[in-house]
Amino acid sequence: MEIKKVCVVGIGVMGNGITQVSAQAGYDTSVVDLSDEILQRGLGNITKSLSKFVEKGKLTEEEMEEVVGRIKPTTDLKEGAKDADFVIEAVFERSDAKKEVFKELDEICPPDTILASNTSTIPISLLGSATKRPEKVMGTHFMNPVPLMRGVEMIRSLATSENTLNTSLEFIQSLGKETAVVKDSPGFVTNRLMPLILNEAAKMYEEGLSTVEDADKIVRLSFNWPMGPFQLFDLIGIDTICDVLEAVYTETGWERYKPAPIIRRMVEVGWTGRKAKKGFYEYTGWW
Repeated sequence: MEIKKVCVVGIGVMGNGITQVSAQAGYDTSVVDLSDEILQRGLGNITKSLSKFVEKGKLTEEEMEEVVGRIKPTTDLKEGAKDADFVIEAVFERSDAKKEVFKELDEICPPDTILASNTSTIPISLLGSATKRPEKVMGTHFMNPVPLMRGVEMIRSLATSENTLNTSLEFIQSLGKETAVVKDSPGFVTNRLMPLILNEAAKMYEEGLSTVEDADKIVRLSFNWPMGPFQLFDLIGIDTICDVLEAVYTETGWERYKPAPIIRRMVEVGWTGRKAKKGFYEYTGWW
């Protein structure tokens, strides 16, 4: 099956990155969200991201305009997905919301369309159960920021066919990404590991072990990470990390994944990181 048209559902932090790399790879890409305001904000972020590539000499102004021209925003899921060959869902990390999207996509899309999810924790088999085509359902977990991070976790459920897996691998690799196939298990690989580190950092913060600046500094210097745990918290979104931890904890009952109270409190008051201009750090302007 040849992939020509791509649809991304959701233009949040991950969705706008996925939309960008799809359009950059030459695919006609529709992107769907709830309102024109949300879509315009997401498209603005894509333009800013592409502008950085132009500044660094990796894209010309003309190439940037071509990429933007391949992106078709819409608030109508049927309009965006009706003739797509590959759909990537990137809505909230909550199973009820994702299952509803998959149910609708199953009714809208042609029978051969592959339905993929950018979920970082939710079982692919659960999402596939909302459709009449579980063999066509995959997990494609991109890393943030999508235009810069090369790795993508490819999650195959018990029902995912060999053809779906191979087509998905070929497509994701065509976006300039490196793929790794993992089992359909809560949190997969990345979110069995990274949220534990961030959750422990939050517990240390609650204990007053150090300032967030010093904790980030020592991790950067000691482990050669490009950023520390609190910087990563703010980049990914404190609400996203909280959802991931809650999802794995609910699925497994493993206490180590129970979110630290400070994470929940910050989500409740809206201090979710860079996107809110306040998390463990405060932000102004464009980062």
